[in-house]
Amino acid sequence: MQFKVSTAERPHHGGVLHPDPRKVDVPPDHFEVAEDDVLFTATLDGTLAVCLYDAVEEHGALLHLRFIARGASQTDVTDRTLASDLLLLDRCIERFRGAMERGIDVQGRIAASVEAGDAARLAADAVLALIGEYLADAGVKVVTREIEYGRARALRFRPSLGQLRLE
Repeated sequence: MQFKVSTAERPHHGGVLHPDPRKVDVPPDHFEVAEDDVLFTATLDGTLAVCLYDAVEEHGALLHLRFIARGASQTDVTDRTLASDLLLLDRCIERFRGAMERGIDVQGRIAASVEAGDAARLAADAVLALIGEYLADAGVKVVTREIEYGRARALRFRPSLGQLRLE
């Protein structure tokens, strides 16, 4: 069993790292932010997850977004969809940073499951590029990108340890 030491000044921070942390399922088009030891879960199926964590303060967040391709060729991602995704990403980052005292070492991991086919791949590439640029502008260092094509994956993200698993 692992423990973190709690200081008297910040009794609500630095709780115990549990061998079996609380699980929080994050559905598509939602995000969750945690200040304690949790295990975020999501099913990636035509969706992506932006996993944020601070390696020093051990806070974390998970944003789960859908890939949506529209138009006759199925390669056009609408401006409204992209704007909605960026708004959720902005709110997630804002709430994540608000939960931290300093935010010294903010890192991100991106995981995605893209439907089979060129149209889905092109739409996903556009969204992933936009999100990557937004994270860079927000000062988030993306340390890994795991993209799966043509099959769903179960995601497990434990921000207090910076661990991301796809099953």
